[in-house]
Amino acid sequence: MFRKILFANEGSPAGDRALLYVEHLALVDNAEVIVLHAFQVPANYSTSDSYEDLHQAFQKVAWSVVDDVVGEMERNGVRVRGLVREAPAARAILEVADEEGASLIVLGTRGPSSAQELLLGSVSTEVLRFSRCPVMTVP
Repeated sequence: MFRKILFANEGSPAGDRALLYVEHLALVDNAEVIVLHAFQVPANYSTSDSYEDLHQAFQKVAWSVVDDVVGEMERNGVRVRGLVREAPAARAILEVADEEGASLIVLGTRGPSSAQELLLGSVSTEVLRFSRCPVMTVP
């Protein structure tokens, strides 16, 4: 049913729970999984570090999240690869889904954000609204 699953993981508890569904679906359908983590360096981030230093630090954290998930999935026999994008999360998810021809997007309903929407979260809401393929959200 699903040949390519885009798993948007931001390192939240909901993302950890979604991992179980992604692994199961990938193994049942022999689907490839793309683990995506999107990040943005806040424009108003106040620090003595240069923008490039901050960018590298955010990118390092993003790859750490992706590498952990990819490693776990590989150990469980899932065909998987990781991607990191510097972009707003919803935009990155929608763009990668289109670029990769994803047949399913899976994401947690709430990421680590201080400004979450009441039920789903702003990223989940935007992805559900604009996705061209099915979306599974996991609370």
